[in-house]
Amino acid sequence: MVPRYARPAMTAIWEPEARYRIWFEIEAHAAVKMGELGVVPESAGKALWDWWATNPTIDVAAIDAIEAVTKHDVIAFLDWVAQQVGPEARFMHQGMTSSDVLDTTLNVQLVRASNILLEDLDALLAAIKRRAEEHKYTPTIGRSHGIHAEPVTFGLKLAQAYAEFARCRKRLVAAREEIATCAISGAVGTFANVDPSVEEYVAEKLGLEVEPISTQVIPRDRHAMFFAVLAVIASSIERLAIEVRHLQRTEVLEAEEYFSPGQKGSSAMPHKRNPVLTENLTGQARMIRSYALPAMENVALWHERDISHSSVERFIGPDATITLDFALARLTGVIDKLLIYPERMQKNLDRMGGLVHSQRVLLALTQAGLSRDESYRLVQRNAMKVWESDGQLSLLELLKADPEVSAALPAATIEEKFNLDYHFKEVDRIFERVFAAA
Repeated sequence: MVPRYARPAMTAIWEPEARYRIWFEIEAHAAVKMGELGVVPESAGKALWDWWATNPTIDVAAIDAIEAVTKHDVIAFLDWVAQQVGPEARFMHQGMTSSDVLDTTLNVQLVRASNILLEDLDALLAAIKRRAEEHKYTPTIGRSHGIHAEPVTFGLKLAQAYAEFARCRKRLVAAREEIATCAISGAVGTFANVDPSVEEYVAEKLGLEVEPISTQVIPRDRHAMFFAVLAVIASSIERLAIEVRHLQRTEVLEAEEYFSPGQKGSSAMPHKRNPVLTENLTGQARMIRSYALPAMENVALWHERDISHSSVERFIGPDATITLDFALARLTGVIDKLLIYPERMQKNLDRMGGLVHSQRVLLALTQAGLSRDESYRLVQRNAMKVWESDGQLSLLELLKADPEVSAALPAATIEEKFNLDYHFKEVDRIFERVFAAA
């Protein structure tokens, strides 16, 4: 975790003390249920919770010192708790194995992280929707292959992003549900030394579902899907960030990141206003995607359990969620304060002498009786003259002056095909499709 790209609420989920507190809750809930079953004295669970009620400080350094000797983190924690609670603590962890604690804790952390990420997505969706409505009918050029294609609106660009992030949200809700399982099944998952009702009790207390069948670990296909969803969200972040980066290029300059008072764009060139936030988002997206692959490689463990996945998850759990949390918040800020230049959009629309209307003339010629190939030839013949003039010539005027075109289409009909508003007649319907559910 790099502090530069971390926010406090998400970081707190992964702090050692937070992890140890979840460990304690798992152990104490299990002890209570075992007391009800008569496996351990009921006084054991009571002693644990009585100590917890004093709101004790978790001495991370002391636990680390014990682990330095035991070389086992869960045993070190149990030993430290026993020192605080006294003899009743010996009944902790009856019939349980370390993975019961570690795997259930990881899933609790991922659920809590998901809750923050869902809040992040809600904030981003709200910002995108607001700006989309603001520029619902702001004309701009649509590009395919980076080349002028046909007119769109800037609101449609943002509506597309909204729909994409709405899908991301649905995927994350599903991923949160899939990861929210609890396993308290003991060594190799047979419940030989711990009753299944203990698992059910702990799961209920932690807001989880029981894992239908575990080995000695919760199956890692769940985690692979979870981190894959985070990677998809990161890719959607990059898609929108790249759009902003392109639009901020000097030759385009249809939109740009907010440039705050006192901000400096370059140590050498005082005139620079660079898209540093969205470039940063591209880098963060690369990192988040990189965590999906090791999560998938974690699926294939030896037999009922090995720990090859453990070190991986100590990296990717915190890093993927912390980085995505930061990236979503940063993108929300970019969209919220994005500087948008409708005049420049119109200027770029007009730059190529009306070439963006070529398809409408092509279709009109076919409807007038010409073959599609002949219609294409006539329009392209004139369009290439405009292209080679760098937009200095007018496609409209060239078409009206072309005897083969004018023989098929009256001048008034040709002129009507250059009406910009024609392209926006279905904008309301598209917006209704995108935002109606929201």
